[in-house]
Amino acid sequence: MKEPRQEKIEQVDELVNKLDAFQGVIFTEYRGLKVTELEELRHQLINAGGHYKIYKNTLVKRAAEQKEISGLDELFAGPTGLAFAENDIVSIAKILKDFSKANESLVIKGGVMEGKSITQAEANRLADIQPREVLLARLAGGMSAPLSTMASLLSAVTRNFAYGLKALADKKAEDGQN
Repeated sequence: MKEPRQEKIEQVDELVNKLDAFQGVIFTEYRGLKVTELEELRHQLINAGGHYKIYKNTLVKRAAEQKEISGLDELFAGPTGLAFAENDIVSIAKILKDFSKANESLVIKGGVMEGKSITQAEANRLADIQPREVLLARLAGGMSAPLSTMASLLSAVTRNFAYGLKALADKKAEDGQN
């Protein structure tokens, strides 16, 4: 058996490092996409904190084996492009799903998230999650509602106490005049 070329060893090492460094990667099939369409996809992914690169399936398999990630064998049918998500895999999945609706040649096949394989259905479900900013806003709103209610109740107590004191003072003033 012949020794792998240094270039291939470096590409596998690069992939292993990316699997460690990035939040996740989504595998796609890009057969039939024009170069301009691939460039448009790359540009969208870069703007969302990701990037897209095409590797040979055998190199991706070797990197997955080194990382001990199983369940990826069915993803290696046909040409495979990898969309890496630096921080927000949901945004990357959303871009890929939207792009695949406009360009049927792009097919989401599955991926890897936090060191574990994900299916095509799971990758597509990621795209349906609300953006991070929306989820944080909902969380903040959910947390502030009880605080607002409590503040309102506390102010009602002091307000009612003040009304009670005023009524008592008015009553004593009225009793003093009679």
